[in-house]
Amino acid sequence: MSAKPYSFPIDIIPTDIDFMGHVNNARYLSWVQDAVLSHWRNIAPPEAVASRAWVALKHEITYRKPAFLDDVVIARTVLESIKGARAFYHTVIERGEDVLAEIQSSWCCIDAETLRPARIGEEVSRFFFPREDQD
Repeated sequence: MSAKPYSFPIDIIPTDIDFMGHVNNARYLSWVQDAVLSHWRNIAPPEAVASRAWVALKHEITYRKPAFLDDVVIARTVLESIKGARAFYHTVIERGEDVLAEIQSSWCCIDAETLRPARIGEEVSRFFFPREDQD
């Protein structure tokens, strides 16, 4: 079961552009990180946001089309599942109807003080995966 998609607008700045005149592929990693962390900060309860942090474990990126300086780009990210301290996201970076890139990523939740993995319990995951029978 996946959570609701989360939209994150992306601002392309001149330093994103590489020698070929389009956004450097490495920038997509930053965009995914920004989208996932924004999703966490905007959905999770404040005490969880304050006490936990995230580190990326893996990104698998499929590039479809280049992005350019004046493009209006958005990242749509979906939390697909949570398993223990790990979260699995699918992110699509779009320009209008065009899919620029698709990213599968996995993340590890850590305790902000100890920097050790921190399990995501039901008390937090329910904010991301609300039950259908609840309003």
